[in-house]
Amino acid sequence: MAPRPKSTSVARIKTGSFERRLTLTRAGLFAGTRMASHMATNWFGSKDKRDARHRRMLSSQAEFLVDELGKLKGSVVKIGQVMALYGEHFLPEEVTEALHTLEDQTTWLEWSSIERVLKDELGAQRLAELEVDPDPIGAASLGQVHRARRRSDGLELVLKVQYPGVDEAVDSDLNSVAQLLRVARLVSFGPEFNDWLEEVRNMMHREVDYRLEAFTTEKFRQMLLDDPRFVVPQVMEKYCTAHVIASTYEHGHSVSSVAVRELSLERRSELGRAALELFFRELFVWGEIQTDPNFGNYRIRIAGESGADSRHDQIVLLDFGAVQSYSATFLDPVIQMIRASYEGDLEAVIDGGVKLRFMSEEWPADVLEKFGEVCMSVLEPLSRDRSNWPDYAVNDKGEYRWKQSDLPSRVARQAAKSAISRYFKVPPKEFVFLNRKLIGVYTFIAVLNAEFNGEDILRKYLYGGAGTPDASSTSHITRA
Repeated sequence: MAPRPKSTSVARIKTGSFERRLTLTRAGLFAGTRMASHMATNWFGSKDKRDARHRRMLSSQAEFLVDELGKLKGSVVKIGQVMALYGEHFLPEEVTEALHTLEDQTTWLEWSSIERVLKDELGAQRLAELEVDPDPIGAASLGQVHRARRRSDGLELVLKVQYPGVDEAVDSDLNSVAQLLRVARLVSFGPEFNDWLEEVRNMMHREVDYRLEAFTTEKFRQMLLDDPRFVVPQVMEKYCTAHVIASTYEHGHSVSSVAVRELSLERRSELGRAALELFFRELFVWGEIQTDPNFGNYRIRIAGESGADSRHDQIVLLDFGAVQSYSATFLDPVIQMIRASYEGDLEAVIDGGVKLRFMSEEWPADVLEKFGEVCMSVLEPLSRDRSNWPDYAVNDKGEYRWKQSDLPSRVARQAAKSAISRYFKVPPKEFVFLNRKLIGVYTFIAVLNAEFNGEDILRKYLYGGAGTPDASSTSHITRA
């Protein structure tokens, strides 16, 4: 593997709470002063001109925020990325757009620092059993991944190594980022924002809990062991610690790669069906959902390639650090809304929305009905009534064209044009993450350019016949 340019690596990550707070406090004070000056002077001209100037200031503030967060790496960057994904109900559009530009792959920690972590975590004897490539194959905000080979038998592994100190910095980093948003006048604090912030905190603590991730990875591997459409890495407990996860290296192509695009429509559609069914299995059967829709968490293994299954193209599932468990109290109304949408029962859809606390019985009847209709339209590719499908979303075989349908954008436009926006509440935090996952699944299928009708898959999970192996005895880590 060719060495990476020296300029893109760093010798250490700033994780000391004092130096990180100082950096963010300085940034917040500067941004707050700029916004105060803008607010004091932005009263000349027409309302349109004032609004345009304010939007430009928000964009400028957001870009400044992203630049400062990006310098710190570690959990600060991850917090920014999570806020970009799930903050649309709390943050201005200009802020979420800027936060989406935070890159995971721009910087990594030099090998000498990673090697020290591995020696401290594994000990010299266990580390000597492995030949570790000093060049990472991936670098993210919380850690980086190195390929390795077990000397005794040549088994290929990957080591996910957490950056020193990031687990201890989560709380102070989140508090500092929230304070930066407040001082820069980019968000209004309130009970809903505070609840959402605590959910981000919980998510971040799960992300840095590598023992939990290793446990969850192996649990999902066991639950999917008998399904040839999926591959989950095998966790190697001997080389796992609180800050290192070791698992088998599982090869595959990027979802958007040329090799995947060149697969036949039938094969791409089968992969899409598999992705949709996995989501339903998580939702209806397990009550545990991998909520991070990042395409870097998936690979496609093409049938017939070296080491691949000869009969099935497979989806390789990576990174189980963002798995959420949902209670029946939350899932039951969600499933009620899905079933009611499928059956065309608008009243039951509305009732489910009220139970989930993002609709209110006090709203006017026409607003409740419009909201229910928007919710029902999300299930368009799974509907048994296909009379309302746009012509451009159907191929000559009557199959749904996921990419051409542009469904997520159409639903968003439909909601924006209605009176919903005047009544809409911030949905419960669980629903925010679940909705993001559903959009991620739809986008995954669209990127595959798959064409199929999902009704039969949904029916199986709505009305039975979707049994899976009992997961009660599958939660153990493989010892190898």
